[in-house]
Amino acid sequence: MEKTTSRILNEMLVKLFNKIMDAEEKAIITEEYKDITNNDMHIIEAIGIEEPRRMSDIAKRMSVTMGTLTTNMNSLEDKGYIVRERSTADKRVVLVVLTPKGKKAFYHHRGFHRNMIKAIVKDLDEDEMKVMIKCLLHLNEFFEGYADRQSQ
Repeated sequence: MEKTTSRILNEMLVKLFNKIMDAEEKAIITEEYKDITNNDMHIIEAIGIEEPRRMSDIAKRMSVTMGTLTTNMNSLEDKGYIVRERSTADKRVVLVVLTPKGKKAFYHHRGFHRNMIKAIVKDLDEDEMKVMIKCLLHLNEFFEGYADRQSQ
C-alpha cells in the first residue's frame, strides 16, 4: 500500500527533528563543553554576542518562564559562560552578557548551524529555496499558533 504524501511528510519531520537534536548534541557538546547541555547552548545563542540582553527578552525568545530561565542562568554563571548585571538606567532590569568562554561556545554552536544550512541548500536553486522558506514559515506559524492555543 502506498503512503500518502501527508504521512510521508509527517514521518520525515519526526525523523528530522530527532536526527537534528541528536546530531546537534553530538556536534555541540564536545569535551570542551561537557559541562553544559544542548539547552544551555540554545540559551547562549539567545543571549547573542551583540550587546547585553534583558532577561525578559531571553525568556520570551526561548519561550520559557523567568523562573526557568533564572535557574539555567545560575548554572551558566557558575560555570563562567555568562555575567548578569543590573541596568544602570533601571535597577529592576537584569542584563546578561556572554563572557569570553560564553562567546567561544556561541561561535562553536553557530558553526554547527552554518554547516547544517549549507548542507540543506547546496543543490537548491533560488526558486526552490523560496519554496522551502515558504514551507518553513508555514510550519513556524503552525507551531506559534499551536503554542498560543495550548496556553488558552
